[in-house]
Amino acid sequence: MISLRSVSKAFGAPVPRTVLHETSLEVAPGEYVAVMGESGTGKSTLLNLIAGLERPDTGAIVVADIDFAGLNDDALTALRRERMGFVFQAFHVLPYLSVQQNVGLPLALLGLRGPAAATQVERMLAEVALSDRGDSMPRELSGGELQRVAIARALVHDPAIVLADEPTGNLDPITAAQVVNLLRDTIKARGATGVLVTHSRPAAMSADRILSLNADGLHEILPDLAGS
Repeated sequence: MISLRSVSKAFGAPVPRTVLHETSLEVAPGEYVAVMGESGTGKSTLLNLIAGLERPDTGAIVVADIDFAGLNDDALTALRRERMGFVFQAFHVLPYLSVQQNVGLPLALLGLRGPAAATQVERMLAEVALSDRGDSMPRELSGGELQRVAIARALVHDPAIVLADEPTGNLDPITAAQVVNLLRDTIKARGATGVLVTHSRPAAMSADRILSLNADGLHEILPDLAGS
């Protein structure tokens, strides 16, 4: 489902700083993988490459059997819209839209509106235990509720791939545990493929497999080591 082969990426001029060097990653369909690493190790860059928001300097990226090398920016945008869902640390919930409208945004971008879209939104809000908050505005919600809105929005259009960037970074430990378990369970219920990048050991422990990202690339680590 997700394949990065010897991918390298550098930023800056006149002396570029290498963020990823010949990094490879394989994620099977339906697998939920956590990538751990300290700030600056390239975790967010890795997600951006998988999403097609950044292009590698070298190496190959294949997602859902589609080789990114053959896609222009418009095609990558369409792929993100149709096949991917995103959850971020900062929620990115639009403050001037209701919860229901925020969750329905991906459907609207795909041209789905009216009763069919409303049904999907209602179903998704029920899955994240927000059925009674559809008419609420974001300012009326707690941080945990806002992240549940973000999860619902990421999954409402049944994406094949879900990418989560530090989704518990702004939450207290108890709320973070609830959110990360909800994210995992909802991804699994849909048979989607998930990649979580985090510096949080408890969040990483929710995944099927845990990888550590450092200057030497990605290395699988055992759950007991991640929790130590």
